[in-house]
Amino acid sequence: MTAINLGTPTPAATSLSPRRRSRQLMVRDVPVGGDAPVSVQSMTTTLTADVDKTLQQIAELTASGCQIVRVAVPSQDDAEALPAIARKSQIPVIADIHFQPKYVFAAIEAGCAAVRVNPGNIKKFDDKVREIAAAAKDHGTPIRIGVNAGSLDPRLLAKYGKATPEALVESALWECSLFEEHGFSDIKISVKHHDPVVMVNAYRQLAAQCDYPLHLGVTEAGPAFQGTIKSAVAFGALLAEGIGDTIRVSLSAPPVEEVKVGTQILESLGLRERRLEIVSCPSCGRAQVDVYRLAEEVMTGLDGMEVPLRVAVMGCVVNGPGEAREADLGVASGNGKGQIFVKGEVIKTVPEHQIVETLIEEAMKIAERMQDEGVVSGEPQVTVS
Repeated sequence: MTAINLGTPTPAATSLSPRRRSRQLMVRDVPVGGDAPVSVQSMTTTLTADVDKTLQQIAELTASGCQIVRVAVPSQDDAEALPAIARKSQIPVIADIHFQPKYVFAAIEAGCAAVRVNPGNIKKFDDKVREIAAAAKDHGTPIRIGVNAGSLDPRLLAKYGKATPEALVESALWECSLFEEHGFSDIKISVKHHDPVVMVNAYRQLAAQCDYPLHLGVTEAGPAFQGTIKSAVAFGALLAEGIGDTIRVSLSAPPVEEVKVGTQILESLGLRERRLEIVSCPSCGRAQVDVYRLAEEVMTGLDGMEVPLRVAVMGCVVNGPGEAREADLGVASGNGKGQIFVKGEVIKTVPEHQIVETLIEEAMKIAERMQDEGVVSGEPQVTVS
């Protein structure tokens, strides 16, 4: 029998659905919609009136990859703090307004990059649309119509019985129509719900009925673990269909964690350039090293690395060599030692206690070469047509 050389399979390029074509607007210097990349947002948890603490948190969010930040404006003191915050923030600041329409005008005058309004809990909001539209148009300030299941207009609750996808969409499009009547169309929409299934259906309906840019969010998603899962499921479904222009992961956790999760969701879908990616096995009875500890220590040691680098941390000889060979850098471990792979080649074998140190050292070398040569990580190309 003649042996057939099957060769090494080449990963096929993957492709998401075509991106939904929306109109584009500018949130200060960040383009939103159209063919602009999906951006990651978060929201400060400080008292907005405490300018120094708010700016400090914005700086931390910026360092973690946040591109647009929202600040709450529930009081006059908060409104008075907006000019300094908007001026000094490194990233665009959106003022989040509920209940008091006067703060919408204050935020526009303060130079905020955009204003988010929740029509469901601003009394007589429709009566203020003409004035808000005129002020926003004069200052070039986009408006986000933010509809939430928990604060839906009572008229729509009465009509639909609860916050259905249809109710959320009708609320958003009704308010948009009022702004359009007054010649204002620099609008972004969100229709948030705590249930990912309702949320996904609402955005699908909304995407089919308008060309406004859409901000994705599962509202009140919950503690870090639960909220991460709910957001990843909902965002993954919509973004894979080409729906969504900005995202915010709403967690009962520090806002930096929201940014990390949102960034990872985009990287996993190929919608943002991957930086550090750890490929590690879940461990099993075959593992001869503590994979959990190794993976965690490698992740911690390389935290903050900016270049796209895939590192495989594997615990046995079943999948270990193959995964390590496919990564930029990897280790296949067993019998108290580890084979270190760089770009598919074994460069050395080290004792188990030296694996982490060696991986970090080799990662730094690779990162330096990649930065000098402009080389990107060897990984399947993800295209969005």
